Amino acid sequence: MENRVIIGGQWGDEGKGKIIDAFGEGFDWVLRYQGGANAGHTIQVGAKEHVLHLIPSGIFREGVRCFLGNGMVIDPWALRDEIVALEEKGVSVRDRLYVSSAASLLMPYHKRLDELREQLRKRKSIGTTGRGIGPAYQDKLQRSGLRLGALTMPLEKLERTAIEHILEANEILAGQFEAEPLPAKVLAEELVVLAQTLRPMIVDGFTALRGIRERRESALFEGAQGTLLDIDHGTFPYVTSSNCTVGGAVTGTGLPPRSLGEIVGVFKAYCTRVGNGPFPTELLAEEGEHLRKLGGEFGATTGRPRRCGWFDLVAGRYTVGVNGLSGAVITKLDVLDTLPTIKVAEAYDLDGERLDDFPVRPDMLPRVRPVLKEIPGWEKPTNKAKKLADLPSPARKYLEYLEKELGVLIVGVSVGKARDEMILTPTGVTT
Repeated sequence: MENRVIIGGQWGDEGKGKIIDAFGEGFDWVLRYQGGANAGHTIQVGAKEHVLHLIPSGIFREGVRCFLGNGMVIDPWALRDEIVALEEKGVSVRDRLYVSSAASLLMPYHKRLDELREQLRKRKSIGTTGRGIGPAYQDKLQRSGLRLGALTMPLEKLERTAIEHILEANEILAGQFEAEPLPAKVLAEELVVLAQTLRPMIVDGFTALRGIRERRESALFEGAQGTLLDIDHGTFPYVTSSNCTVGGAVTGTGLPPRSLGEIVGVFKAYCTRVGNGPFPTELLAEEGEHLRKLGGEFGATTGRPRRCGWFDLVAGRYTVGVNGLSGAVITKLDVLDTLPTIKVAEAYDLDGERLDDFPVRPDMLPRVRPVLKEIPGWEKPTNKAKKLADLPSPARKYLEYLEKELGVLIVGVSVGKARDEMILTPTGVTT
């Protein structure tokens, strides 16, 4: 079975969790390669809805092993809570979850620093989730942070090491922010307890994933967030702190590029964004609120309302090119079922000049205006469709248009939350 990478094609929240779950059957592994508990995947299995933050979506596929890669920053408190919550629902976790010893350890002081730095930015706020992701990656890059492998230390050494790091963070909290110190001894003791729970799952990633590297086992790579939030290729500085693009799948797991296989981008049939930053097709006031209500657009992790807008082909083509996508999946087509007219940004207008390519310069994107094309809606339900022929003709034409303009085959269409509300189109949608 050929390996596959699932990547967000927009600003995240594209419905990757459902797609990973839908495509996860038959794989030996599902690998999460970047980000932390700032990302959320919502998956509906039967009548139950599950929200994941750290654990890969493959956990709902019996027999699939799940891996948290070295490219992640992992809050052990959050991971413990997520494991317990899943087990209380009858999901087997501990015998199928593996955590890279090289993943970065996210500590409570990272969260506090995240909150305080965001407050300091005031009107220039990035709009982070406050989950400590940026400060944890900062410690990784300046080579001062802890790794998950630290939890396998002798417990007394772990406690001393944790206290040292918390006391150093307290100096920063006091010196830079005049903030109250965190209780070093208490948090270190909690970490020791967590270590005893988590250490059986901590592994050397190079060894654990040997079967994938040697092509004896198959893998589905799970990305968090989306291409336009990539630290290098996204709408900087309004981005996350990791590589959400295809390169992150390599560096975040330690597997070679030849292990990647198919690269599939997930796009909503419209577009959303959480947090601050430019959003060329954003709908404001009543229009935006109407689309938000239709799509239930509130963050799975934070509950924050998402900003909503029309599909952006300029950004979409950029995503296809940056990641070398071999296929695309369109989600939430059903959200548009009641709209008489749908719009799509075919290009941008920048000071009277037409732009067909996505501008990544921070000074350009906030100034562009979308060049919109109107497309007739279908005003009929799509959630019962099991194949393309079941869709209303205008809905099929919309998909065909997107496929042509994106320049990549649409290999799947989601028309609802449930697993079976999915149309697989491996040869594309154009007839």
